[in-house]
Amino acid sequence: MSVSDAFHIYDTTLRDGAQQEGLNLSVHDKLAIARHLDDLGVGFIEGGWPGANPKDTEFFKLAQTELKLKNATFVAFGATRRPGLQAADDALLRALRDSGAPAVTLVAKSHDRHVELALKTTLAENLEMIRSSIQFLREGGQRVFLDAEHFFDGYRSNKAYALEVVRVAAESGADVIALCDTNGGMLPAELTDVVHEVLHASSARLGIHCHNDTGCAIANSLAAIEAGVTHVQGTLNGYGERTGNADLVSIIANLELKMKRPVLPVGALQESFRISHAVAEVTNVAPSARQPYVGTSAFAHKAGLHASAIKVDPAMYQHEDPSSVGNDMRMLVSEMAGRASIELKSKELGIDLGGDREVVARVVDRVKEMESRGFTFEAADASFELLLREEIAGKRADFFTIEDWQTTVDGDASGGVTSKATVTLTAHGESIVTQGFGNGPVNAIDTALRSGLKKFYPELERLELTDYKVRILEGRLGTGAVTRVLVETSDGDGSWTTVGVHENVIAASAMALEDAVTYGLLRQGRKPE
Repeated sequence: MSVSDAFHIYDTTLRDGAQQEGLNLSVHDKLAIARHLDDLGVGFIEGGWPGANPKDTEFFKLAQTELKLKNATFVAFGATRRPGLQAADDALLRALRDSGAPAVTLVAKSHDRHVELALKTTLAENLEMIRSSIQFLREGGQRVFLDAEHFFDGYRSNKAYALEVVRVAAESGADVIALCDTNGGMLPAELTDVVHEVLHASSARLGIHCHNDTGCAIANSLAAIEAGVTHVQGTLNGYGERTGNADLVSIIANLELKMKRPVLPVGALQESFRISHAVAEVTNVAPSARQPYVGTSAFAHKAGLHASAIKVDPAMYQHEDPSSVGNDMRMLVSEMAGRASIELKSKELGIDLGGDREVVARVVDRVKEMESRGFTFEAADASFELLLREEIAGKRADFFTIEDWQTTVDGDASGGVTSKATVTLTAHGESIVTQGFGNGPVNAIDTALRSGLKKFYPELERLELTDYKVRILEGRLGTGAVTRVLVETSDGDGSWTTVGVHENVIAASAMALEDAVTYGLLRQGRKPE
């Protein structure tokens, strides 16, 4: 066994992960994800089930010419032959042989009840199906892995039969038998005991495949590795049906950083953050900010006490260096902020406070007062930076002043809706009345504002409102509800978020848009009036 083959990182994002509700991958999506996985350095990429559906069949055909893997082995997935057929006569099994994949993973029943009720065959026939299917593929020159489906539940039901499935698969030529917690119901202690028992009773090489229904998929996978398995399956970002599969990103990071077991090419772990988020873009599944290691909040600090300690030594409130997985430490500014939080956040934004304790104190007090009214700065760095610059300079960075705005929304009998905004503003000593139209009043104000300013600031043509979030906050001190608006804006080179708060949603939006345009001009190197 080569060094690279001593431990397997096996990815099933393109097959098991693709079963997640709402996740629908095109053939080209799968090609893009496969390339990202290969960049991460996983050992095996399971591409899907050729022959079982047209999309996977097309993907495997394209993969032969368009997928050039430098680290991973491409794997086809399928089932053992059907009852009553010869392996060579089973069209789905033959499709696996013809797929062009150098390795195949076969799923087989290891739970006696599933054999009799789902396959509707005998326990003995199921063993022969496993044996003949593996031998058929091995004779064609392919490497074979076996997924022992429902293994842990089957082990509880009929220990002797579950062990016989492992024995027959190994004797027939399967390189690895992956024990599958298909229903995801196991806990680490019991799973560890079962793995120990199977390793003691068999000479087979074992793997582990866990689902997350108890929230223990990562813990169960690591427990199985500690118990002696040398092949771990999972999906990037934990994609998968129900509550998902074991998240390979966390498993790999824990193996390399905590257990000191290198499993990726040197330096590849630092690509984790980038690849995790790149794949999230392809899948169109919003990444979880709280995902271990690679979430945007994984190394974010909010409490003032934490910030004070981090200012002395980041390791005091961080279990690892964020750069080890390509992530960054972030300071969040909120009503919990203290002096250290403000100083660290300013440094992160590239603003030197020069140890000015009075400025820091003013910023702390202002943040706490504004957040008591509904503002939030932890998600609106751009608005916080404007506030910070205002306190340092003693005045707001002004490029323009909005004097007045009006919006109208007109509907017609056909169901068409038109939004119009009229904005009066002052810039460079000149009063400007400008109009804009949009798919809603906020879009109309944004259009009007930039239209009126473009003769002074033509670079505003590059700005685009890319996201808009509204949250209704509870009434305060007997008043009505307060609306908080977060606006994300892009200039093509980056994006930023601003916040506005008001009883009126359009007024809150106008406030956030004013910050967005002001910050955009600062990004372009403009100097305030």
